[in-house]
Amino acid sequence: MHVLILGGTTEGRVLAEALHPGVRVTSSLAGRVARPRMPVGEVRVGGFGGTEGLATWLAEHRVDAVIDATHPFAEHISFNAAGAAASAHVPLLALRRPGWVPVAGDDWHEAASLDDAASRLAGLGERVFLTTGRLGLAAFAACPQWFLVRSVDAPDTPMPARAELLLDRGPFTLDGERELLRRHHVDVLVTKDSGGAATAPKLTAAREAGIPVVIVRRPPVPHGVPTAATPEEAAAWVLGRTGPA
Repeated sequence: MHVLILGGTTEGRVLAEALHPGVRVTSSLAGRVARPRMPVGEVRVGGFGGTEGLATWLAEHRVDAVIDATHPFAEHISFNAAGAAASAHVPLLALRRPGWVPVAGDDWHEAASLDDAASRLAGLGERVFLTTGRLGLAAFAACPQWFLVRSVDAPDTPMPARAELLLDRGPFTLDGERELLRRHHVDVLVTKDSGGAATAPKLTAAREAGIPVVIVRRPPVPHGVPTAATPEEAAAWVLGRTGPA
């Protein structure tokens, strides 16, 4: 059995470990991070050439199942995967970590997009901790606020005029996030609803400090694609189809 994992996430790496070596696993990484954490099994880096290119790859490499374990905001590849899997008649499962849920004391302001998030900053604060990644920073380029921009790699798109860049990779600690907010006098946090524990401490730190959070809602999974919330559920879905090879 040959499984293609569209990965780049912690969940994708954990799933590869759960399946390998009993199942042949190929993990595909987009190549957007300079030094990605590599999963076990076979690995390819780079795009497929759109929906048609991915469908051709699935057929040529005799893939029996596809797991879309990309970032919850990797909307483009998810829709390409849905189209390609349908065209190649290969079953597809989306592995999506659960989103974050507000608790008592949170001051959350939901946004539909990065542009919407930028428009909501007026009146919320003047010193912004921006943790939406290096892609899409142009949405904030015209904002007058000061920004602490955290990213794994340096951005190659326009940044806000008043900004400090912090290159760092999670997981992050609660003490570390508290210190960042204090040291930079942050009074508003902007993030995507990525879910998971690795970057969640910033939400706790913001709640403790009484700081409002602008949180961008995640895009939906393509219609008709089944989902799993954990790598364990995804592994069971794979092994339940034909059993390990």
